[in-house]
Amino acid sequence: MILRKLFPYTLAACLVLLFSASAIAQSVETRERQVAKYKPANAPLPLADEPIIISEAEPDDASTIQPVSPNLAAGSQFEQLISSAIDQKLGARYRWGATGPLAFDCSGFVWSTFQSAGINFERASARTLWTRFAPAAPEDNFKFGTLVFFSGLTHIGIVADEHGFYHASRRHGVIYSPFSDYWLSRIDGFRRVPLTVPAEPAVD
Repeated sequence: MILRKLFPYTLAACLVLLFSASAIAQSVETRERQVAKYKPANAPLPLADEPIIISEAEPDDASTIQPVSPNLAAGSQFEQLISSAIDQKLGARYRWGATGPLAFDCSGFVWSTFQSAGINFERASARTLWTRFAPAAPEDNFKFGTLVFFSGLTHIGIVADEHGFYHASRRHGVIYSPFSDYWLSRIDGFRRVPLTVPAEPAVD
């Protein structure tokens, strides 16, 4: 008698569990399809560290950058501002086309660093920046703040000194990398970004 009374409830509970498991499975499949749908076909592989040609800045990322005043004196003040801007970005993750503040691609990192130091220029790819700026003098190639280009102008970083450089790595995010044989063999050349120097006040 008791079993006969409990049977409908047991059957109902089993049906609820069956439908719940089916709904969860469908939800997982739907989420996976959505991820695959919105993931760019040419997105970089997470474990690869070979540079790729980057995109232009995304408007929402570019709007988050708050550049400092362009009244910048050459020399040590520039180095201090660039160094401080780099320090704030170290450890940020890599994201294709991003310009910060929490993620960067290689040229986005370079652009936002100089913006933070008050040096304004249009956000562009590594290849475009190569054509835009003048070659560095040989004695400036490994000087702090010089731009260094790699792998057929598909990757860019900021020179720290003759031992290494800063860049946004696809595998590690914004990091310092030594000029190992790997990187030295891939250098295309160096460029210097012209500094904005305030004009001297007129004397009456």
